Amino acid sequence: MPLLSFWKNNREEVLKMGVDQIVSSAGDGNLRDGTAASEEFRKFLRVVPSENLSRYARQCLEKSYEKGGLILQDIVNEFGQKLDFDVEPGLYQGKKTAIGFDGIWRSERDPEIIVEVKTTDYVTVSLDKLAGCREKLNADHRIGSNASILIVVGREDTGALEAQVRGSRYAWDMRLISIERLIKLVQIKEKSDDPNTLVQIRQLLRPFEYTKIDRIIDVIFTTALDVETQQISDHDAVAGEQERDSSKQDRTDSDLLNSKRQEAVDAFAAAKGKDLIRYSRTLYWSSDKKTRTCCAVSKRYQIDYQPYWYAFHPNWDRFLAEGEDSFFILACMDQNEAYAVPHSWITANKKNLNVTEKGEKSYWHIALTLDRGLLAINLSRIGKKVPLQPFAFSWGPKVQAKAV
Repeated sequence: MPLLSFWKNNREEVLKMGVDQIVSSAGDGNLRDGTAASEEFRKFLRVVPSENLSRYARQCLEKSYEKGGLILQDIVNEFGQKLDFDVEPGLYQGKKTAIGFDGIWRSERDPEIIVEVKTTDYVTVSLDKLAGCREKLNADHRIGSNASILIVVGREDTGALEAQVRGSRYAWDMRLISIERLIKLVQIKEKSDDPNTLVQIRQLLRPFEYTKIDRIIDVIFTTALDVETQQISDHDAVAGEQERDSSKQDRTDSDLLNSKRQEAVDAFAAAKGKDLIRYSRTLYWSSDKKTRTCCAVSKRYQIDYQPYWYAFHPNWDRFLAEGEDSFFILACMDQNEAYAVPHSWITANKKNLNVTEKGEKSYWHIALTLDRGLLAINLSRIGKKVPLQPFAFSWGPKVQAKAV
């Protein structure tokens, strides 16, 4: 059975497989340039969760696969996709008639990054050859003159290669990062909803004062986790303002919130017949970026007239607006049912929602109320309640997800 069909019908089984088994199931199982195996493997990497990509990368480094370097090249390029770069994969095998590179990562308004992947720094790296590749790509009008080079290395102990780069005439054109820290960058991006985080990540991958950037990434990783915790605390605090006795508020654990969010997104994706890829903490999209969702989760509050409350942020609005089939999913911690509200409905009704503005930050309030025993969105500015049942989908052992 072809890999993508196997994935569609046996998702959980495929996620248990090692990367060598994955590759053997793609096409004829032999990764070569321009083959069905390569195309199918790359499409598969596009839709699997980042945690699995990280596991596959580590398997390439810890085990001896015949074409482990080629597999790792595709995985690293997929990490570039996860960081929202437009990635042009390079060739597996060099040709006299082609310019050799492992990947070109592009982003709007920023110089390109030429990526070179090495499983270990014991492999000799010719900096002159890499610089020559950049010159040829520039002459071929495929990159700009200010493009930089990023060397991605499997091992973290890269002192010799660092010294080689630092002592060369290319010190301000090349940077070095380990696979593990590249994985952390993806984790940072996926744990944050702040667009500035992605901008900072991209800047880290380009030449600046330091040669190796691992220590800086460690600091950002810790900071991002703190920010995520604060975001969740702020959400509970805002909703708690609406309760008479805020001292009775119990903060919902972030792992539980994220687990419920993933359950809802997975159920919605199944109902739509789509693979949805995590873009950030709350945002997801399909591989073609046309189907998009934002999923917010609320605990149940001890107020009958308003049991659930959500914020809807401007950056979420912009993300959904750029898709063709976009939804704001309202998930509830105590239910295996959620509500996929079309973004078009949100757009038409934002003027009827309450808004909080705090300096440069603002968000719309989406409060749920009970209307004849069923949940409804309370459009408080016009005194109207909109039933949510038409937007409902559910999941669980005894409930089959309904199409939206």
